[in-house]
Amino acid sequence: MQITKGEEEFREYVLTRGPALLRAAHQLTGHPLDAEDLLQNALTRTYLAWDRITDRGALDGYVRRAMVNINISQWRRRKVEEYPSDELPEVACESDAYGEVHERLERALSRLPERMRAAIVLRYYEDMTEPEVASTLGISVGTVKSTVSRAMAKLRTELGICSPPPRP
Repeated sequence: MQITKGEEEFREYVLTRGPALLRAAHQLTGHPLDAEDLLQNALTRTYLAWDRITDRGALDGYVRRAMVNINISQWRRRKVEEYPSDELPEVACESDAYGEVHERLERALSRLPERMRAAIVLRYYEDMTEPEVASTLGISVGTVKSTVSRAMAKLRTELGICSPPPRP
């Protein structure tokens, strides 16, 4: 079977950008296995549209947008299967300070509601502007600002970080 030029380009794209896209998917879902599924679905959509995507520099944006859209669709279909509890399970601590902080942040992110987590990931992990986040999530810029602000306040509280002083 002959591999076409487009298939080879797609393969190269996945090999070079896959790890970064998987990290973004993990930040969106909060779970490694869900992240793999999400990325696979987004890459499938990208592969099907490969010949129509003329700007190869926009591929990451196309895949990220596909991941966000798929993730939002899954939120809407999902039934509540987990219920909040007053008791959290005991978590093992890592010895190195960076690993511990990273783990605490990952746990805090995973406890945020889906929209807040998506807004934080797109704004700070993907370094998107507020208008880009708004466009990606299909919400207004004002909603992005308030969602990110509330999410950051929750993260600060959960991590035991003092809020920054109010602006004069």
